[in-house]
Amino acid sequence: MKTVKDLLSEISELLLFIKKEYPVSYKLLDENPITIPNLEHPHVSTEDLEKYLEILKDLIAKKQIKK
Repeated sequence: MKTVKDLLSEISELLLFIKKEYPVSYKLLDENPITIPNLEHPHVSTEDLEKYLEILKDLIAKKQIKK
């Protein structure tokens, strides 16, 4: 199982790739500060991060984006 740090690193890498190569698609991801919890220590599990990573990978696959 990947660590939170590993997952966040991979998510960041994919988001930067999408932002650079497909800026229109990036805007549609709804990466909006409003959706970020305003709690001091919000709980995000590794399972949540793994699901989000898979969503990003699916987006790339469906758009046939080559990384």
